[in-house]
Amino acid sequence: MSEKEKRYMPQSGAGLIQYFDVEQQTKIKPQHVIAISIGFAAVVLILRFFA
Repeated sequence: MSEKEKRYMPQSGAGLIQYFDVEQQTKIKPQHVIAISIGFAAVVLILRFFA
Protein backbone atom coordinates (compact mmCIF):
# COMPACT_ATOMS: atom_id res chain seq x y z
CA MET A 1 0.00 0.00 0.00
CA SER A 2 1.40 3.40 -0.92
CA GLU A 3 1.84 6.23 1.52
CA LYS A 4 -1.06 8.59 1.88
CA GLU A 5 -0.74 11.72 -0.16
CA LYS A 6 -0.65 14.83 1.95
CA ARG A 7 -3.16 17.38 0.80
CA TYR A 8 -2.78 20.95 1.86
CA MET A 9 -5.59 23.45 1.93
CA PRO A 10 -4.86 26.83 0.44
CA GLN A 11 -4.06 29.29 3.18
CA SER A 12 -6.82 31.58 2.02
CA GLY A 13 -9.33 28.82 2.70
CA ALA A 14 -8.42 28.74 6.36
CA GLY A 15 -8.19 32.52 6.75
CA LEU A 16 -4.45 32.42 7.39
CA ILE A 17 -3.19 34.95 4.85
CA GLN A 18 -1.29 37.88 6.30
CA TYR A 19 -0.79 40.95 4.19
CA PHE A 20 2.73 42.20 4.87
CA ASP A 21 3.26 43.32 1.28
CA VAL A 22 1.44 46.61 1.83
CA GLU A 23 4.06 49.30 2.23
CA GLN A 24 1.94 52.42 2.54
CA GLN A 25 -0.91 52.47 4.99
CA THR A 26 -3.23 55.13 6.28
CA LYS A 27 -2.66 55.26 10.00
CA ILE A 28 -5.13 57.13 12.20
CA LYS A 29 -4.49 57.77 15.86
CA PRO A 30 -7.22 56.67 18.29
CA GLN A 31 -7.60 60.28 19.45
CA HIS A 32 -8.47 61.32 15.89
CA VAL A 33 -11.11 58.60 15.62
CA ILE A 34 -12.71 59.77 18.87
CA ALA A 35 -12.61 63.42 17.79
CA ILE A 36 -14.17 62.63 14.41
CA SER A 37 -16.88 60.54 16.10
CA ILE A 38 -17.74 63.31 18.56
CA GLY A 39 -17.77 65.88 15.74
CA PHE A 40 -20.04 63.69 13.61
CA ALA A 41 -22.41 63.13 16.54
CA ALA A 42 -22.51 66.89 17.19
CA VAL A 43 -23.37 67.62 13.56
CA VAL A 44 -26.13 65.00 13.60
CA LEU A 45 -27.62 66.42 16.80
CA ILE A 46 -27.48 69.99 15.48
CA LEU A 47 -29.18 68.97 12.24
CA ARG A 48 -31.80 66.99 14.14
CA PHE A 49 -32.78 69.93 16.34
CA PHE A 50 -32.58 72.71 13.74
CA ALA A 51 -33.58 71.01 10.51
